[in-house]
Amino acid sequence: MAGDRPEGGEVPLLYSEGNVAARVALEREVRGWSTTELAERVTRAGIKMNQTAVWRIENGTPRRRINLDEALAFSRVFELPLEELMSPPLEGLDIASRRLVQEAVEAFYETRDARDRLHHAVVAIADHIKAHPDSSRAIHEQCLRLMGDERDARTLSNDIADGGHY
Repeated sequence: MAGDRPEGGEVPLLYSEGNVAARVALEREVRGWSTTELAERVTRAGIKMNQTAVWRIENGTPRRRINLDEALAFSRVFELPLEELMSPPLEGLDIASRRLVQEAVEAFYETRDARDRLHHAVVAIADHIKAHPDSSRAIHEQCLRLMGDERDARTLSNDIADGGHY
């Protein structure tokens, strides 16, 4: 239908190679990577690529085609699901905003991973104390020595006594 098309153009595809090219450029810029750095990261991910290929994907006329292996490598390098990499970039967010969101997302995952590590360590110590009750006092003293702050050491000791961090 004529009403389905933007004036003078084609209907934009929800998922397209053009979207991938635009997202590659955007995701690279958000991370502050050069085209050379992105090419090196894609190569380390298992798909040989050079700086010129990245530039031609982002800017070439005609644009360089992206094969499936390359799209998967970009997805891996940017830590984005392939479907997200293929979708059009969101409107209304400038590079600075996108960088802030990227930083928050990375910090979120780092914090989650650290909480998980802490929980597993606390559970292991609690299990050790159950198996060796005589070690409890020495473990709590070691927490205080390593942490240097009595309140933090008490918090960790309470987590251990409760059998977990969560």
